[in-house]
Amino acid sequence: MTPPLPLVERKRRQARQRIIQAAEELFLARGFDDVSVGDIAERAEVGRTTFFRHFGDKQEVVFAKEQELLETISAAGQADSTAAPHSASEAVEQLCPIVLALCAQATADPEAYARHLQLVQRHPELRARDAVKMQQIADKLSSLLSHRGCDEATALLAGQLALACYQTAQRLGSNPRNLAEETRAVFGRVLTLGAHTADT
Repeated sequence: MTPPLPLVERKRRQARQRIIQAAEELFLARGFDDVSVGDIAERAEVGRTTFFRHFGDKQEVVFAKEQELLETISAAGQADSTAAPHSASEAVEQLCPIVLALCAQATADPEAYARHLQLVQRHPELRARDAVKMQQIADKLSSLLSHRGCDEATALLAGQLALACYQTAQRLGSNPRNLAEETRAVFGRVLTLGAHTADT
């Protein structure tokens, strides 16, 4: 049985969640450009210092879920005992269940996920930040494979391919509830391609 979190940590997490919730509500009501850090802090009933303890700026609040995905990958790597893959195809195959779990986590609230995508698409600065976050996810996936003993070139390639599978399903799909299954289908297509070519 997992011991309860210390009170300080519970309060920290509650404050972070209030900030995220307040930002989502304000962005939806007013739009991203017309909301300030002060507005978010006031609605969340926290001070600006508390806000900046959790987030560097209001853009970072938009990508709070992506940060949680990175932490999920890190946790998976720490508890990992999977053997090193012997080929690029096997490396991609090993990443598939991890990416599918990330899809499920990201779309746990499908409506919020859809709103997030719409918000990002409307603002060039958020699209740029999104590209950085997505690359961080690919790098984390590559690091997980390296931790298993995979060679660097294969780990980097597999991480990029796994991210591409997710992004392809995201762009082609219209229903967040189907993201995991659509991502699984894209992985299948990539692995089928690998079966017809020599592995690196």
